Amino acid sequence: MQLNFPDNFWWGAATSGPQSEGRFHKSHANVFDYWYDTTPTDFHDFVGPNTASDFYHSFRADIKLMKQVGLNTVRTSIQWTRLIDDFETASLNPDGVRFYNDVIDEFIANGITPIINLHHFDLPVELYQQYGGWESKHVTDLYAKYAEQCFRLFGDRVKNWFTFNEPMVIVEGQYLHQFHYPKIVDGKKAVQVAYNLALASAKAIAKYRSLSKNNDGKIGTILNLTPAYAASDDPADQKAAHIAELWTNKLFLYPAILGHFSEELVELLTKDQVIWQSTPEETELIKHNTIDQLGVNYYHPFRVQRPDISPDSLMDWMPNKYFANYDMPGRVMNVDKGWEIYPKALYDIALNIRDEYHNIPWFVSENGMGVSREERYLNDQGMIDDQYRIKFMKEHLTWLHKGITAGSNCFGYHVWTPIDCWSWANAYRNRYGLIRNDIRTQTKTIKASGHWLAETSKQNGFDI
Repeated sequence: MQLNFPDNFWWGAATSGPQSEGRFHKSHANVFDYWYDTTPTDFHDFVGPNTASDFYHSFRADIKLMKQVGLNTVRTSIQWTRLIDDFETASLNPDGVRFYNDVIDEFIANGITPIINLHHFDLPVELYQQYGGWESKHVTDLYAKYAEQCFRLFGDRVKNWFTFNEPMVIVEGQYLHQFHYPKIVDGKKAVQVAYNLALASAKAIAKYRSLSKNNDGKIGTILNLTPAYAASDDPADQKAAHIAELWTNKLFLYPAILGHFSEELVELLTKDQVIWQSTPEETELIKHNTIDQLGVNYYHPFRVQRPDISPDSLMDWMPNKYFANYDMPGRVMNVDKGWEIYPKALYDIALNIRDEYHNIPWFVSENGMGVSREERYLNDQGMIDDQYRIKFMKEHLTWLHKGITAGSNCFGYHVWTPIDCWSWANAYRNRYGLIRNDIRTQTKTIKASGHWLAETSKQNGFDI
């Protein structure tokens, strides 16, 4: 039996500028460049973003490889720190303009539709040092200026834009759980940053829609989503899952699609005295600048249970005072990464979007499997025989297909990532690519999963 997907389905892959390009000829440092420069010991094997996958130099050959693995769409990002010289005026760096024009043209010449994201965690470090980064509403204005330059420069060819990748990771990584620079733990700042990111997205969307050349294009945002699964039917676990859902999913879904924040979440944050500062004018801006389409990044489920101690205990505010992570006994794991594998969540996400969010057009913007020491799986032909990744994709696509059959308006599936890329502090510890990258030589070769996806894309489906 073959599972067939809708006509014009996006069979693609996603990467980002800071994780693939390298720092060559950049005007400025982003927060990860700066973090590596100042504390290289924080990075796996001391590998930083300086070379990454050398996409800056090898993009033409890399894009041809992407075509060989059947990709009809590829998402990458523009680096604010490469394109812009002066952040206050949004003046342009000529080499940055040349590079991104060349990349976009090369995708199109190879029959690949470029999907462009404007921000992939890579805030210019100067804006953090001067203004506190996303804590500042002035930075949201500077971001909108940068976005407008992107739309003016590339909007004649790029018809699918996304404002942010995983804004929740910015909130949690930088302001709650210390896995991204500057590693602050401040719940009240985290809440304000979350609001400011939603506001910045709306400001960029307003700029996009003000430009006539973009009338035939679409703009959205990319959120990492999963339903909050309760550990049991016990009311305390159910309450924990309900609040977790408010924070991890509805925080950004509501303003992006519905044009306002969840009233229940606002009430909770107000009671806890951590609610963001906002103005009526900003509320109107968010209301009138919702997205056209949604990207959903999904890797693993989010399982929660009641917290060990009462949320009324004396403590600094953190959202997870209302819930605790739960490890389900007997779960299937990707032990290398430490993530549970639960493909059915894609079906649950599909139905949730259908039923709660106007059945907005959406696609799986990231889904993938990170595996360490993949050289273990080199076969006699010198190819990574990653049957585990093929199995992972097939299982997730099977559940996604069920969601589409049930009426969810999903139009694509992007794996993370086309070519093994640099992954923040983890560097190259876990490999996700359809294409292997030997970072010592920058030699790139197609894995078994790349050959499988090429055939799946050609057939617009696969046998089960």
